[in-house]
Amino acid sequence: MSTETPLSIAQLLAEAARQGLARVDAQMLMLHAMNQQPNARAWLITHDGDVPDAEQLARWHSLCGRRAQGMPIAYLTGSKEFYGLPLQVDARVLDPRPDTETLVDWALELLPGDGSGLRLVDLGTGSGAIALALQHERPRAEVWAVDASADALAVASANAERLRLPVRFAHGSWLSPLEGRFDAIISNPPYIRAADPHLAALVHEPLGALASGEDGLEDIRLIIGQSREHLKPGAWLLLEHGWDQAPDVQQLLRDAGFANVQSRNDLAGIARCTGGTIRE
Repeated sequence: MSTETPLSIAQLLAEAARQGLARVDAQMLMLHAMNQQPNARAWLITHDGDVPDAEQLARWHSLCGRRAQGMPIAYLTGSKEFYGLPLQVDARVLDPRPDTETLVDWALELLPGDGSGLRLVDLGTGSGAIALALQHERPRAEVWAVDASADALAVASANAERLRLPVRFAHGSWLSPLEGRFDAIISNPPYIRAADPHLAALVHEPLGALASGEDGLEDIRLIIGQSREHLKPGAWLLLEHGWDQAPDVQQLLRDAGFANVQSRNDLAGIARCTGGTIRE
């Protein structure tokens, strides 16, 4: 019979920290293991002396083990907050990044009001993060979400249903399944170079939503090429891209005849989003 003294929540968190698990990650995994809400950090303080039961302890060790192998926290907990909205996510879609909120901020700045009369589209929607944020903030807009992955659309549509947001969904490659013109096209497409060594650290996420050709710009070129026929005069195309791709994306937009070409910085001050308007 084991004589080891069971560890408390506080001791387990301290042990995880000594093993290199980030404090915030450990807290979120502990909350999940204990069947608590992901934002219930105060619960950890008031229950730091509690000792998990055998089932909770096994779940905790399993979660920590998978996190140590690089699996995103969002996949382990099944949820991720984006623009204040609780999204359900899994390995069928990318883990939504906080930096992508920069893209939403920019779109909302360009589209004031409640969205009346506006048609917006989020290309490569994944979990639905961008489209759902736009629909929530501009409730009277007609918001479309497109993805080539049926699995991704299943995740996004489930999020829309749960959040009761009337986003419309289309299955296909970029703008090909859509008709008519839009007041803004927003996209966080794949933009990592196919040979980028950083892809090895993203093995748990869908490769098709990450890599885009030899220079990482293959999908961005396609979107820019298709957008001219789907934007109203004066409407914006806004694209997220890699940390070093802003000059190239700006040039691609200018070469395609876009005006007002400019970039926006992410939370780290890096030019992460670039856009332009179709000429009137």
